[in-house]
Amino acid sequence: MPLSMQLYSARKFPPVEAQLATIRANGFDYVETFGPLHDDAAGTRRRLDAHGLAAKSAHIGLETIETQPERTLQVARQLGVEIVVAPYLTPPERPTSREGWNNLGARLAQISARLAAEGLRFAWHNHDFEFVALPDGSLPIEHLLGDTVLWEADLAWVSRGGADPEHWVERYRGRIPLVHVKDIARAGDKADEDGWADVGTGVMPWPKLWAQCVAAGAEIMVAEHDNPSDFARFANVSADSMRRFAAGARS
Repeated sequence: MPLSMQLYSARKFPPVEAQLATIRANGFDYVETFGPLHDDAAGTRRRLDAHGLAAKSAHIGLETIETQPERTLQVARQLGVEIVVAPYLTPPERPTSREGWNNLGARLAQISARLAAEGLRFAWHNHDFEFVALPDGSLPIEHLLGDTVLWEADLAWVSRGGADPEHWVERYRGRIPLVHVKDIARAGDKADEDGWADVGTGVMPWPKLWAQCVAAGAEIMVAEHDNPSDFARFANVSADSMRRFAAGARS
């Protein structure tokens, strides 16, 4: 399985050319782009091509996707992206009721249908707040994904939200084309990295989760660390771990 890297992980370690060189040197084939890299999507594509990398997925803000559909398509096509991912809602943007989350889910379903007509897939990327129960006991993630919307599962955030990643991977089997491979540091460790860890060095049961995700239909496994103190270290350690998980899933 080709490995991908969310370029958000490298944002504090410019320039982009050095980031891409590090990513490629560690055996990654794909990257996942985000906001600033879309300001000059054609230029980003040229840099990716020069390093033998491809952007299979891109994080594009929900507001941009909804209010600038042509811009969204332009970015996706210039980058060669196959899956557009809506990555986040700020606290003021988050609904506070079941009805509100249902309405947002209906909007996501409309986006999915519109992008499908253009030959693109659409997915939602979670954090922890989607797994905080509403007053009726349901979870926002259920209303967001509905019956059709695809999910880019960030399983470390699922865990931080107090939910069981294995349960939710099984729940949405067949609808998880991408997975964020992120690790959580042991209690008290990595405070300077917001409690995140290089893949394979934390508490997430990634060997088991990797195999489960692949069995559930995951196509792209995306390494991510929200705040690494050393990006080169993160890329190297995580790539080694991901290759080990992939080999274990095949055996």
